[in-house]
Amino acid sequence: MSVWRKRLLKAAVMGVLSLAVVPAAPGTTTARAAAVTAADEGGGQRQGDVLDALRALPGLRVVEERPGAEPGYRFFVLGLRQPVDHTDPSAGTFEQRLTLLHKSTDRPTVLFTTGYEVPLSPRRAEPTVLLDGNQIGVEHRFFGTSRPATVDWSHQTVRQAAEDHHRVVSLFRGLYRGAWISTGGSKGGMASVYHRRFHPDDVDGTVAYSAPNNVDDREDSAYLRFLDTVGSASCRDALETVQRQALLRREEMVDRYEAWAASTGSTFRIVGSADKAFETAVLRAPLMFWQNRGASHCPDVPAPDATTEEIYRWLDATALLSAYSDPVLEEHVPYFYQLGTQLGYFDVQTAHLVGLLRHPDAVEPRNFVPRDIPMRFDRRAMPDIDRWVRRHGSRLLFVNGDQDPAVAEHFRVGPGSRDSRVHWAPGVNHHVGIADLPPTARADATAALRRWAGDPADAAG
Repeated sequence: MSVWRKRLLKAAVMGVLSLAVVPAAPGTTTARAAAVTAADEGGGQRQGDVLDALRALPGLRVVEERPGAEPGYRFFVLGLRQPVDHTDPSAGTFEQRLTLLHKSTDRPTVLFTTGYEVPLSPRRAEPTVLLDGNQIGVEHRFFGTSRPATVDWSHQTVRQAAEDHHRVVSLFRGLYRGAWISTGGSKGGMASVYHRRFHPDDVDGTVAYSAPNNVDDREDSAYLRFLDTVGSASCRDALETVQRQALLRREEMVDRYEAWAASTGSTFRIVGSADKAFETAVLRAPLMFWQNRGASHCPDVPAPDATTEEIYRWLDATALLSAYSDPVLEEHVPYFYQLGTQLGYFDVQTAHLVGLLRHPDAVEPRNFVPRDIPMRFDRRAMPDIDRWVRRHGSRLLFVNGDQDPAVAEHFRVGPGSRDSRVHWAPGVNHHVGIADLPPTARADATAALRRWAGDPADAAG
């Protein structure tokens, strides 16, 4: 018996099921769901029915209903009481922030796994638009407001987050009885896959956009090959040149950076210094350039004779200098902690910068997490996910842009992956969608999504 299974059994004995999603008593949630369905079918005129049904769900708090949703939708901000440790009730609870775009209880429901904070705006994800469905957005544990008063970071794991998502689905399935599809982009796409690994039957299909799959954090040659071959040689040379120029003008650049920090009240205690933060930004610039911009922006890369002001502004716009200051890093500690303990991180090219670097391992996740938070890397986590996807995953759709360095190491489907596929959008970066795919791939992806959601028009296959 696995350690996790033993801990779950122990937790059940100790009473953790008091936090579990329990079936509603006859005449309560089920009856309210029926009433909401009737209201939906009647054009949604009976306002308050869905609100009553939400308030009847155990452990759920309706924070507010917000305006701004598209016609036919209602938008809610919610809070769900979750265990800090799903195997140990004594670890306490926290309130996880959710959002709900309610369309109709008999429409498909999209579980939007953000991987970070959940947006408090009524934006529909692409699968939600394609399916004309409901959408539940989930803020990842320990991001934003979804954290206990005192955070034990050892509970920030892919398994604990998967259990969070499982409880969300279990809770809302009694209200939304149609098909369920999970989706997310980048880290959110990764979270949607991790959820399926531990609860493969929670949803009817998954669409993961731009989801990295760093199986072995010690082996980053795929990222280095990508940066060596992406785009044109002239653009790659220009990026290397501007990196060298920035480091050659380090003193002026760091003076400007420190002046900005002083004017905004920012500090660099987590990274260590403005000089180290600056060097980190320089090292990450090519990867950030290809991830968020691309070939059409190559002419914008400053030439060797550009002014220091021009190079500084380009570096700031490309690598986001503010991202390495304490106010921003403090919000992203959960992200870098996950990278440094389970998810892994990329490597960067440095051969062209010999003699100009001062801070070894400047891009390692450890540098972005306060030193009083212990970190130990679990080398088993990502290989386990990768094996499951290739051997046992089903109804998985991976959508990637071929100009995106984040998916230099990407998920692959194997012979054991049933009804799964990986599609690539040529010339597209990290911000990719099904709409960016070539016509044949776009038709295949859309048909698979609708088939998983039970659309009769796509039931074959």
